[in-house]
Amino acid sequence: MQRAQCIEALYPELHDKLVVTIMGACAQELYDLGHRENFFYLEHAMGLASSIGLGLALTLPQEKVVVLDGDGSVLMNLGALATLARYRPANLVHIIFDNGSLLSTGGFASHTTEGITDLAAIARGAGIQQVTAVSTFYDFIEAAADAFERNDLSVIVAKVEAIGPDHYGMDLKLPENAFRFERYIRERRAQTAPA
Repeated sequence: MQRAQCIEALYPELHDKLVVTIMGACAQELYDLGHRENFFYLEHAMGLASSIGLGLALTLPQEKVVVLDGDGSVLMNLGALATLARYRPANLVHIIFDNGSLLSTGGFASHTTEGITDLAAIARGAGIQQVTAVSTFYDFIEAAADAFERNDLSVIVAKVEAIGPDHYGMDLKLPENAFRFERYIRERRAQTAPA
C-alpha cells in the first residue's frame, strides 16, 4: 500500500476538516493534490503534528481535525500519544503512515522496521481506545470512514511502502501557510458564530 494512494483517497473527504501534516512526504503528497486553505503543512517541526492537532481539537471542538503523520515523527514524540489519551478529543483523527523509514530525512530505517516497534500497540498502551492497524488499501479506506464518522479520538496506523514523492518543494512557505490557515479558521468561526 502506498501513502500517496491513501492520501489521494482521503482528499475529497478533507474539504471541511482542519488538516495538519508532518513535514516531508505527507505534506508534499497532499500539496500536490491541490492546496486548500484548511491544510497546514508543519514543515521543519518533526514530531509535533499530533501536538498541533491536539491543540486545534481542544480549542475548536466543533471542527473535525485530521493529523497526517509518519512513524519517524511519532517516534520522536511518543509522549504525545499519552497526552492524546489523557485529553481524548472526540473530534481528532490521527493517521500514522508507517513506512519503517525516515524517508524524508535520508531513508534510514526507523524502529518500526521489521516489526521491532508496534505503534498501534503503543497507542493502545497509552490509553487510546479506538486504534486500528491496517496494511491494505481497502482496510485503510474502511478505517478512515469509520474514524471520520466516530465521535471519539481515533488513531489509524497504516503500514505503507517506503516510497516518497519524486520531488520536494512547495511555493507555499510555512509563515504564509500559518497566516492563511489561521485566517481560514477565524473566518469559519465567524460564519458559524451565533448571531
